[in-house]
Amino acid sequence: MKTIIINGANGYVAANFINKLLSKNHYRIIALVRASNKYSAEERMIKALTENNNGEKVDARNITVYNYSLLDKDFSIPEEQLKDIFKQEVDYFHFAASLKYDLRSRDEIFKTNIEGVENSIKVYSKYAQDRSRFFLIGTAYSCGKFLGLFEEKFYPDEDISGFRNYYEQSKRISENMIKKQNENNGLNGHIIRLSQVVGNNKSGITKTDYGIFDFAKRIHNLATRYPNKTVRVQMDPESTQNLIPVDTVADYLTRTVEINRVPVIMNFIGNNSIKNNYIIDSINKLIPINIIPTGEIKPEDMNAIEKVIAAGMSFTSHYVNTNLAFDTKKRDEIITSNGNEASEHTVFKMLEYFINNIPAKNKKTKIDSYS
Repeated sequence: MKTIIINGANGYVAANFINKLLSKNHYRIIALVRASNKYSAEERMIKALTENNNGEKVDARNITVYNYSLLDKDFSIPEEQLKDIFKQEVDYFHFAASLKYDLRSRDEIFKTNIEGVENSIKVYSKYAQDRSRFFLIGTAYSCGKFLGLFEEKFYPDEDISGFRNYYEQSKRISENMIKKQNENNGLNGHIIRLSQVVGNNKSGITKTDYGIFDFAKRIHNLATRYPNKTVRVQMDPESTQNLIPVDTVADYLTRTVEINRVPVIMNFIGNNSIKNNYIIDSINKLIPINIIPTGEIKPEDMNAIEKVIAAGMSFTSHYVNTNLAFDTKKRDEIITSNGNEASEHTVFKMLEYFINNIPAKNKKTKIDSYS
């Protein structure tokens, strides 16, 4: 029974991956999860697995959960336990990451996404057996402001001017840490870059609130308070979003552990991109509001609701006017697309599910006046 070690295991993509592995019943899974003040590491893991299995109980006989601390020496796990965890050849997946992006959070971002990776490599290198493999879960948006086809290769570090935010920069730096360790210390390291992960393509069930879903939630909250208003958003309707369904990601990751030799870098991205105007049309159909995507709007020309939307899009706005292109030749060497691609129809289903399941208790955005 092959051992798969996953840190940050209770995250959205990681939990879906683990559910997929558990369904096959021939993997020993070691889940590294940080306990919270309210829940133990095991409780957080089971909660994530159940939630991402649409509330259905998960057979957890093949998973063992350990409380860990990403930045501590040996993850604050006793040496004997680590020796047992790594006692045979493993595939180690580093999912843990900070998804923040702003200047105020720069130190936290770099500490988690750079120092955390560095410490993860130290623990792995100290305890892992020969022929084990280290997988860093990265992002396709480590491309930064790169124009052209973003290939499955390493790109040099750049200062922040080459990126949209500190999250992207931190992920580029962590990629090059893998490159350095591969070249200098014999690490068997690999990088999997994900584009924007969305809901389940088959069922429409969506348990993430990032990207287009965060935008939909903000619009929903405004429409609840100010229904049937017409608002403008600064967005190019012809630009696209690269969306990859979470069930497709889980399939791709599972295929990766089944193959003995895999490329050093793979772009796990959607083969089809979805235009902004379709996403906006879908939200308009599902929420009592009329959003009009338009070019740049001066702050003084915005009404109060439009200003709130613009402020809430401080992250999303970096990606609403892009048409990014990603190479997948190396990914395609080991993975045959199963056709499970996000489409206008399936994205509508995801948005519908997500919007219909926004808790009624969500706090409404406060607007002092409307003009």
